[in-house]
Amino acid sequence: MPGPRGPGPDQAGPPWAGSSPSSPGSSPPEHRVTIDLHRSATVLFQGDSITDVGRLMEEDAPLGHGYVRMAADRVRSARPDGDLTFVNRGVSGDGVSDLRARWRTDAMDLKPDVVSVLIGVNDTWRRYDSGVVTSAGAYEDDYRAILTQVREELDAQLILIEPFLVPVWDEQWAWREDLDPRIQVVRRLSEEFGATLLAADGLLNQAARAAGGAEHIAGDGVHPTPLGHTLLAEAWTALAGL
Repeated sequence: MPGPRGPGPDQAGPPWAGSSPSSPGSSPPEHRVTIDLHRSATVLFQGDSITDVGRLMEEDAPLGHGYVRMAADRVRSARPDGDLTFVNRGVSGDGVSDLRARWRTDAMDLKPDVVSVLIGVNDTWRRYDSGVVTSAGAYEDDYRAILTQVREELDAQLILIEPFLVPVWDEQWAWREDLDPRIQVVRRLSEEFGATLLAADGLLNQAARAAGGAEHIAGDGVHPTPLGHTLLAEAWTALAGL
């Protein structure tokens, strides 16, 4: 079975800024969009357990213990005179339909200036552990619906983080068949909605090779280790020019 697929040597730019592993029959998008964090911006992070990371279970950790908190800390350190607000509304176990169902309350009503979304790996995972299939088409429909609400009702900047998989076990390679089309969906939507794309799949698979194994980046292939979260946070803040 082939190893993790990352950007080829001919691709320019960092792997998180609009390029990611080449899926069959496709190539990474060419657009480059970055975000502008004004000093009083409200920044909303949305997603599943990779975004949640304990924020629902610990009242004293509203940003969780992962890339969201790390990114917020990095921004605050770089902008000590700013008055930015960071909000984490990730919910462990969510797929895209779950996110759509709570989008009004957990996103639109907060009136954020920046919306960062990472969703999709659970839609893949449930196929293999529970036999629950969410097609790439249904995934795209739900994802487009939430982005359309943002475009029509808010003047908010968008960051779309690709769902990712860093296979630790041999059987996880089969998941690529289901996940790769979702990555393509996120790429298309980022172009359609003028969003900033964080190509996390290529970034983390490249890091796994450099670190000597996937387990150093995502212990179960899905949930990042502290190093994996650090890489996501660094990539996220780089998109803000920090």
